[in-house]
Amino acid sequence: MEERNILCIDLKSFFASVECVERGLDPFTTPLVVADPERGTGAITLAVTPALKEKGVPSRGRIYEIPKNLKYITAKPRMSLYVKKSKEIINIFLDFIDKEDLHVYSIDESFLDVTDYLKLYKMTDVELAKKIMNTIKEKTGLTSTCGIGPNLLLAKVALDTESKHNKDFLAKWTYDDVKTKLWNITPLTEMWGIGPKTMKKLNDLGIYKVGEINKYSVSFYKKRFGILGEELWMHANGIDTSNIKNDNIKTKNKSYSLSQILYKDYTKMTIPLIINEMCSTLAKRLRDNKKVCSIVSFGIGYSKNIGGGFHHSRKLSESTSSEKIIYDSCMNIFNNFVEDLPIRKVYIALGKIESNNYLQLNLFEENEKVVLENKMNSIVDSIKNKFGSNSILKASSLMEYSTIKKRNNTLGGHNKY
Repeated sequence: MEERNILCIDLKSFFASVECVERGLDPFTTPLVVADPERGTGAITLAVTPALKEKGVPSRGRIYEIPKNLKYITAKPRMSLYVKKSKEIINIFLDFIDKEDLHVYSIDESFLDVTDYLKLYKMTDVELAKKIMNTIKEKTGLTSTCGIGPNLLLAKVALDTESKHNKDFLAKWTYDDVKTKLWNITPLTEMWGIGPKTMKKLNDLGIYKVGEINKYSVSFYKKRFGILGEELWMHANGIDTSNIKNDNIKTKNKSYSLSQILYKDYTKMTIPLIINEMCSTLAKRLRDNKKVCSIVSFGIGYSKNIGGGFHHSRKLSESTSSEKIIYDSCMNIFNNFVEDLPIRKVYIALGKIESNNYLQLNLFEENEKVVLENKMNSIVDSIKNKFGSNSILKASSLMEYSTIKKRNNTLGGHNKY
C-alpha cells in the first residue's frame, strides 16, 4: 500500500477557544459556553471549553443540561469571526505547503499531505506537525491537535481516538498500528464513518470491535450494505486510496466551494433546503464569472457527538452552470450515502471550472426551455447584483430551517477559502 505523510489537524474546542482568546482568557481554565441565551435554556451549546469538558459537559447539548452548580460564561455565537479565524489558520497551512496538498475538511479541521516537503524542511512528519501547531499557537493563540498517518483514514482516526488525549495533542499511526490500535476500537461509532445505524447493523452480526469486521468477506459487506460495504471493509483494515492531490477529494484545477457549519441539528428531511440554497449560491457565482463546471463534490458531516460523514464526487455528462443539474447531482450523492443521523456540516465544491463564452444547447433537451431558464437566471442575477442578494428570494427561504438570508448578510452569500 502507498504510504504518504498525512497530517489531520483540528482546532481544539474551536468556537469556545476563539471566544476565550478574544477575551484574553485561557480555554483550559475558563468555563465558557458558546450559545445564544436569548433562545432560552433549550438553546443548543455549539461548543464548550476544555475546562468544562473535563467536568463532563458535552460540546453539543442544551443549556439546561449543564449542571446547575457549575458557574460559566456564555458567549453568543459569532460565525463571521470563526470564519475569519479559520481563514487565518488556513493561511498558516499555506505558508508551509501548496494549496493542492491541502484539503479543508471543515471550519476547524484540515488534511495536509506533507510527503513532498519533509526533505525541503529537513524534518520528520512529527517535527513538521509540531512546527505547524506551534505556529498556530503563536499567531492565533489557539491550540490544535494532530493525527499523523500513511493515509487520510489513519491520520483522521489517530486524531479522533488518540491525539486529543495525549499531552502534546499529537499521535502518529502507521500500518503496523492497524492490528494493535485500529482493530481494538470500540464502540464502533468511535471509528470515523461509522454512525449509530451502521453500528447497530454490525452489532446484530456479533461485531463490536473494528477488527471483528474481518469475520466476513468484502463481498458479504457489498451485498449487505451496498455501495458503502466495500469502503467499510477497507477502512476496517486501514486501507484508504483517497489522495488529496490527485483523487476526487479535491480537483487540481480551480474550484468554487461553499461550506456551512449549522447552528442546530438538521435531518435528512430538512437538510435538502440548505443544499438547494447552497447550490443556488454556487450556480450564481458560476454565471457571474461566465464559468461552467463538470465535477460536483458533496459532503455531509454529522454532529460531533456522533462523528463521521461522507464526501464523494460526480462527473457531469456535460459542463453546466445550471442550479438544477448541480442540485440533482448533490442529492444523488446524498440519497445514496446519508444515514438517518443529525447533520451539522454541508460541503459542496464545483470542479473543472471552464469559461463559458457561449450557450451550448443539449440536443436532447427542449432548446426553448434551456434558453428561458438562462434568461430568467440572467434577470434574477442582475437584480441581486444591483440591490443585494436578499432582494429576490425563493419562497422556501422564508421557512424556519432556511439560512440563506443570514448568510447573505454576514458572509456575503458564500464562504470561500
